[in-house]
Amino acid sequence: MCRLFGFRSSVPSAVHHSLVTQKNSLLIQSREHKDGWGIAAYSAAPMPLVAHGVAPAHSDPDFQRVSNGVSAHTVVAHIRLASVGAVELRNSHPFNHGRWTFVHNGTVRDFSRHHASIEALICPTLRAGIQGTTDSERCFYLFLTRLAARHPIGQPVPVEGVARALAETMSLVSAITDTTETPQRSAMNFLVTDGEVMVASRRNRTLFVSLGDAFSATGTLPTSGTKLEQLIVSSEALCGGPHWTPVAEEDVIGVDASLVFHHWRVPELAGDAVPPPTPGPTRHAA
Repeated sequence: MCRLFGFRSSVPSAVHHSLVTQKNSLLIQSREHKDGWGIAAYSAAPMPLVAHGVAPAHSDPDFQRVSNGVSAHTVVAHIRLASVGAVELRNSHPFNHGRWTFVHNGTVRDFSRHHASIEALICPTLRAGIQGTTDSERCFYLFLTRLAARHPIGQPVPVEGVARALAETMSLVSAITDTTETPQRSAMNFLVTDGEVMVASRRNRTLFVSLGDAFSATGTLPTSGTKLEQLIVSSEALCGGPHWTPVAEEDVIGVDASLVFHHWRVPELAGDAVPPPTPGPTRHAA
């Protein structure tokens, strides 16, 4: 189990408060989720700047140093409690491929038993980029495979295409792992971004969003098509107050490049997901 954080704003902003000083900041949460950390930030350049550590965030001065220096329109952060894969840098989130950054809170059930079946769904060209030993990184590359089946992943992708690929990843993995022999379902809270589009899913873990002052007292998510100034996604509410709204189980939420909010259910996106034809290597330009 881990904890994830995503921030998308219309203007570059500091995130030190959320990561370090809030009542329930990631630094505080890292006292339990102690097996490393990572931060990815998108500013003027299209590619993110990514930093990782394997020490607990609360005792690693690099975590506070990086957090203090981040001011960006898109930030993804993660603290890890290792369930699959050793505590080492190559297994630390966020995972990155070109413009894309991905984090996972959860565990794929019986991954050691099912990893070959999951890897078989990943395009061989993309599969060659896997560096670590986690279930999370393989879910990321399966997501990229689904995305590349419809869109060149080195170019801007519509938010619905990102959401659909994320939901299909969840559907394909759960079809392999969630059997009558394993009563516990695979937990797949995913968050992915290319710096402009940001999409998150909830499955078998908590997930909350904060949408800014205009929505602080509603207690519900806005309707699809609502323009936002800011979106924060977090495994846990970072502080008290009514502006933290829970995301429902099997929901996918996100914003497009213009910060327009979108909301889907996993079944309506995934349908009967089947592995696509293997896309050619030109579809995977970084």
